[in-house]
Amino acid sequence: MIPHITDEIKEGIKRLGPDKDVILVEIGGTVGDIESLPYLEAIRQFRQDAGRGNAVNIHLTLVPYIASADELKTKPTQHSTKQLQSVGIQPDIIIARSEKPLPEGVKRKIASFCNVDPRAVIAEENVPSIYEVPLMLVREGLDDLLLDYLNLPHYPRKMQAWEDLVFRMRSPKQEVTIGVAGKYVQYGDSYKSLVEALKHGAVANDTRLDLRWIDTEEIEKTGKGIQELFSLDGILVPGGFGKRGKEGMLKAIQVARERKIPYFGICLGMQTAVIEFARNVVGLAHADSTEFDEDTPHKVVFKLRDLLHVDVMGGTMRLGSYPCELAPGSLASRVYGSESIQERHRHRYEVNTAYLDRIEAAGMKFSGKSPDKMFMEMVEIPDHPYFLACQFHPEFKSRPLEPHPMFKGFIEAALKHKALRAQA
Repeated sequence: MIPHITDEIKEGIKRLGPDKDVILVEIGGTVGDIESLPYLEAIRQFRQDAGRGNAVNIHLTLVPYIASADELKTKPTQHSTKQLQSVGIQPDIIIARSEKPLPEGVKRKIASFCNVDPRAVIAEENVPSIYEVPLMLVREGLDDLLLDYLNLPHYPRKMQAWEDLVFRMRSPKQEVTIGVAGKYVQYGDSYKSLVEALKHGAVANDTRLDLRWIDTEEIEKTGKGIQELFSLDGILVPGGFGKRGKEGMLKAIQVARERKIPYFGICLGMQTAVIEFARNVVGLAHADSTEFDEDTPHKVVFKLRDLLHVDVMGGTMRLGSYPCELAPGSLASRVYGSESIQERHRHRYEVNTAYLDRIEAAGMKFSGKSPDKMFMEMVEIPDHPYFLACQFHPEFKSRPLEPHPMFKGFIEAALKHKALRAQA
């Protein structure tokens, strides 16, 4: 969250000259773990090379609350700081995580035993949403402190947009229920960036997000979860690798298509949308991706042409940002408000263009293509209220104050579906 707090810092650096940069480095883990030592040594040397006034060391630590004693304990912070000092790193600022507010006396104690300025002990109490953290750190004066330590000029804070964001999150006008049908749903962090992008889209629509996890492997094995799909306001199938849970994804997509529930597919979610349509609408029995079945009679999705006869998969994905041209008048172009976009990719398989004519004749349109028409980047079904899928990963570009248009548009469509269903 630091980049959102330090707009003043970045503004000040711009005014200092074009050759100045801000580098934020996070070293995770626990101080003292052997795995961290090379990185800590690198940071120690970096500080030496950059010099004071050009680098700041911030130590994020935990101040646990012992309920039985009704006491906040500072010993873990003291010990971790001493461990840092033992490898040559003196924190300039300590951010203290805690369940309870940090009294001034506790702050002074940490400052005294950890050898930092008292105002450099920043309290970070637990809050309902991570998006409230920047406002808390600003109230604690972290931004002013960083400007002072980095010898940067102060400018008026620009936090109104962030305050408005948090207000809308706290006080949404409506609610929408979105189902994420994937194979890794038991591990919440697997789809972390996607979930945050959905939240961004919901906030942009003044909406609370009710997220339901649909395990496509369970759908595949037992049929459990299919009934829940019928009551959703929107269905999203995310990316993934391998055939596990794939048939469950196809079933979820079929429900969305046939019952006119807004659908949003990402990466594998686009490939499976094409497979489902090819099987159940075009009539290509056993159509599949060569990722799942090398011997399928209809390879509607296959390995990237550059990877044909390449068996070792390491480092072979189509990665990075690529341009995409959107068909005029398409849902995709309306959602983006543009006919030319740039998006980030991460995949090894693509739609087989040999099947385009048959698929499009049946009603699915490839509304986004690479400029050379080699890659199919987006698909939609024009006679569906909202059926849109993409080969790229739009969640990578979504930001709290700049929600990605595909997530914003999907939530808007889900709200319309909910309203129509309520009227029926």
